[in-house]
Amino acid sequence: MAKGWESKSVESQVQDSQTKHRGKHGAPLTLAQVESRRRREVLLLSRARVQEGLQSSQDKRYQDQLRRALADIEAQLSALEEIL
Repeated sequence: MAKGWESKSVESQVQDSQTKHRGKHGAPLTLAQVESRRRREVLLLSRARVQEGLQSSQDKRYQDQLRRALADIEAQLSALEEIL
């Protein structure tokens, strides 16, 4: 019984991986599209980290630096959204 569940789990993981690398209409993504999606995910994580730093920081100069970093990340995300 455990073997059956394990193979279903592996099958589910493979399907999830294949679905992740497909576009809106089910066509496989190009290497550039996969890279753009990866870049977007990295930028979203960076934005979350910077926003968290802004909320927790007390230092005015550091907050200014984080705001500039956040503006840069937002600009990169906007440029990336135009491509996607």
